[in-house]
Amino acid sequence: MKTILSFVAICFITLTVSAQEFKFENEVINYGKVALGSEGKRVFEFTNVGDAPLIIKDIRSTCGCTVPKKPEKPIMPGEKGQIEVSYDTNRPGGFSKQITVMSNAKKARTVLKIKGFIAKKLVPTKAKSMVSTGGTE
Repeated sequence: MKTILSFVAICFITLTVSAQEFKFENEVINYGKVALGSEGKRVFEFTNVGDAPLIIKDIRSTCGCTVPKKPEKPIMPGEKGQIEVSYDTNRPGGFSKQITVMSNAKKARTVLKIKGFIAKKLVPTKAKSMVSTGGTE
């Protein structure tokens, strides 16, 4: 009986120790309306609100037009971290993409989102002349 209780206690302690958590300031970044070819980098900021180092194991995006960059070092309890995301703004039109973050947190998988609209460059048109060329109308 003591063996079983010891085993349960060890399992409980192990689960409690590995209860890292992190909180994002925003889980969705709205680029709004941006110009074609403009700067596409944005940053998701988060805080390790757990009691152990937070390790971002992997980050994946839904397509090659979205490139996330994870922190290389563990984020210590109480510290802030960043996940940089670069979106290819050379694709006109609306977009909505997901970035999946895998970590050692209690909730091991977190999904972040970016969205916005890439406007086509405006091409100036020649204004029609209001000056008469002397012809009849």
